[in-house]
Amino acid sequence: MTLTGARVVDPATGRDGVVNVTVADGVVTAVGDQVEGRRVDLDGLVLAPGLVDLHVHLREPGREDAETVATGTAAAAAGGFTAVCPMANTEPVCDHAGVVEQVLRLARDAGHCDVFPTGAITRGLRGDELAEMGAMAALGVRCFSDDGMPVRSAQVMRRALEYARTWDAIVCNHAEESTLTDGAQMNEGELSTLLGLAGWPAEAEEVMVARDLVLAHGRGARLHVPHVSTAGTVELIRTAKARGTRVTAEAAPHHFTLVDEAVRSYDPVYKVNPPLRGKADVEAVREGLADGTLDAIATDHAPHPPEQKEQEWVHAPPGMLGLETALALTLTELVDGDVLTVGQAVAALSTKPARARDIDGHGGPIAPGAPANLVAFDPAQRWTVDAQVLHSRSRNTPYAGTTLRGRVVHTLLRGRFTYRDGALA
Repeated sequence: MTLTGARVVDPATGRDGVVNVTVADGVVTAVGDQVEGRRVDLDGLVLAPGLVDLHVHLREPGREDAETVATGTAAAAAGGFTAVCPMANTEPVCDHAGVVEQVLRLARDAGHCDVFPTGAITRGLRGDELAEMGAMAALGVRCFSDDGMPVRSAQVMRRALEYARTWDAIVCNHAEESTLTDGAQMNEGELSTLLGLAGWPAEAEEVMVARDLVLAHGRGARLHVPHVSTAGTVELIRTAKARGTRVTAEAAPHHFTLVDEAVRSYDPVYKVNPPLRGKADVEAVREGLADGTLDAIATDHAPHPPEQKEQEWVHAPPGMLGLETALALTLTELVDGDVLTVGQAVAALSTKPARARDIDGHGGPIAPGAPANLVAFDPAQRWTVDAQVLHSRSRNTPYAGTTLRGRVVHTLLRGRFTYRDGALA
């Protein structure tokens, strides 16, 4: 099969131009002018390495009312993703090899995309005793996180970093100093006071990130900072990288597209952890993506069933969907806004997250011998988000009714269409 006529954007090789890509037996066999086998016309489309999401919640096992591995990975394929990394806060927690094996089996059965589970740092996410990190690592787990629950003990965090360093794995601590966020409901500021909602200060994120950067630097260990939302955190990471700290970081689309003004509606679809911030923070996150301080765009895809999410603000759980809108939001907000080029956008959604998590076979290159994990998208197509037709089991997207630019047409996993002509294959 030869994919013809597309603008191939491959950050791994620096390629950006119209060229044909031939695929056979799950790998790329040629890149050039050749046409071999069946021809698939991609004229007017961008062909890029399949997208990689470092931060999703697939909910299974235990919360299948919100999402399953099958529905979550279907949403991933529809969003152009060929690899996703689900967090460990399932029920039971992914803190031992048994849950890792279950998630891997469910992903294989679904077949929509590759799944690389994130293991818990501590047993039961309780923050006091390290989980079975070695046993999970033996199954290929490369990252450990108690996402949603910060590791409050510096001693436990230091021990986790030391242990992970023995096989060069990554530790990703939820960036929240919870003594500063007790009862917090939204970004702290004049608006939180006006709305009568307890404020969530930027310092709660920054204090925890600063501590973890110091610990990681001292141990020579790898740290990943999730869902960066404040200007102070961006600057901390920028300084740490200049110092030589082994740190990578991600930003979620809602933290570079939405501001806390949205909370005026009291619509719980805008409730997220960490909260939507002010304009200055949003601009700092954008700048961090532009200059490479923030390595990756990761969705923090967090589905919730309507009966839970559609409650009064203070009772609703935080989180929003992200897999099917991430690419279009990046193109609409960052590329159209002259923050990123198309190549930089693809790098932040694919090549750089794959490298940050050591996910071989994803993120490119699009070159002979490489796995044919690819996405083809129409950069010009405009579409309006309809929550009712998303592939996730849940509907909690803040972008419902929003018109975006750029839509996935095909997703290929090792040369097999998982999403084709705008529909699951």
